[in-house]
Amino acid sequence: MHEKSPPESRLAEAAAQLARACYVAVLTGAGVSAESGVPTFRDALTGLWATFDPRELATPSAFARNPKLVWDWYAERRAQVATVAPNAAHRALVDIEARVPRFLLATQNVDGLHRRAGSRALVELHGNIARVKCSACMCIAARWDEAEDALPPRCARCAAFLRPDVVWFEELLPAGALAAAEDAARECDVLLVVGTSAEVYPAAALPDTARAAGACVIEINSATTPLTARADFALRGRAGDVLPALVHAAWPAASALLSP
Repeated sequence: MHEKSPPESRLAEAAAQLARACYVAVLTGAGVSAESGVPTFRDALTGLWATFDPRELATPSAFARNPKLVWDWYAERRAQVATVAPNAAHRALVDIEARVPRFLLATQNVDGLHRRAGSRALVELHGNIARVKCSACMCIAARWDEAEDALPPRCARCAAFLRPDVVWFEELLPAGALAAAEDAARECDVLLVVGTSAEVYPAAALPDTARAAGACVIEINSATTPLTARADFALRGRAGDVLPALVHAAWPAASALLSP
């Protein structure tokens, strides 16, 4: 950590590391999406849902007990996400991807905003709330009838209930997505950890994997996290402010992708 450097110097030093990197990996969390107005997991439990605990709604056992209740909650969250747009942090990450030889973005967010912003080398560790899959055969549903009274709708292939394609409590992360993120952590020169609490495993282990392999770990967060003391740089502030500033410092002729 560069404890004695002023914030401007720390950003400039972090930017220099970023500009030299041949492989940049990124881990993002809820803080990035919150700046677009996406409610965090617990914040989404408001209004009619305020009396529920997330574990009553986001588990396979909850879905087995009351599939309509779980489907309805995720349908409301899907509708919320559809009303928001990517922010400056999402766009800055797209710009970084365009500027480095190798890049991978691993996100814990399920809102799909990184993809909508234009990120291509992307793995969604916790799935995507816009996708729906069968709860039995696991095939992705291209379409479904939201208007049916007997929600959730049924799989066209096997007639089992459809469910959101997100990772619930009691479930493992998609093996391919996690393996890609772990490989990137081992191989990258710089790992950006943006807007995540650094408390949810196995994703929270990625910074230590990167550090053990010799990468520079740059945390961007508005609050201190368990990672802060171990990061090479801890840049405080909103991701939508700090990431564009970091990119501009690394590449002074930064592209118009960073414009609001």
